[in-house]
Amino acid sequence: MNEEQTLVIHKFEALFNILHEVKSVLNFKIKQINTGKFDQNFNENYLIISKEKNLNSNNQILIKNYPLSLSKLIEIININFLKKKFNQQNNIKIGNYIINLNSRIMIRDKSKLSLTEKEAKIIIFLNDFKLPRSITDLQKKVWGHKSKLETHTVETHIYRLRKKIEKKFNDKNFISSFKTGYQINA
Repeated sequence: MNEEQTLVIHKFEALFNILHEVKSVLNFKIKQINTGKFDQNFNENYLIISKEKNLNSNNQILIKNYPLSLSKLIEIININFLKKKFNQQNNIKIGNYIINLNSRIMIRDKSKLSLTEKEAKIIIFLNDFKLPRSITDLQKKVWGHKSKLETHTVETHIYRLRKKIEKKFNDKNFISSFKTGYQINA
């Protein structure tokens, strides 16, 4: 049983009783909540299943069509857990920001900034290291250049990226430059 994944069954006692009977073959934990208001905090790996759409949660599975076979229900739950895991793996947290690798969107609070593929690669590459990375490293790892080229491509991309971030988030210090290269400050 995966201790990290929890299915929260909200005001649906019959379903809880059925799943409780077969819990030994489930690959997720189950928890029942019968209160009218859903206000409990769970870890990030939870889904809520309910008969009614009254919850403020993106993690809800709404069951409206009856009858539903148990195997189909478990398949729906497992697919939703897989989608959630996929989305979590594609969101990289960098300080107060989240970078969604699928959509290449940088998010802070409710503000969103669209990134090019190269900009996303620059941020992810710089974030993987604690020390500044040289222009040569960026050329090799982000652009795939084999030899040391005399070009200002890296500097130009970083300059434009910094301006975009400053304009959208009012953050002048997200990427810092040093004699030895560039570094994320988050």
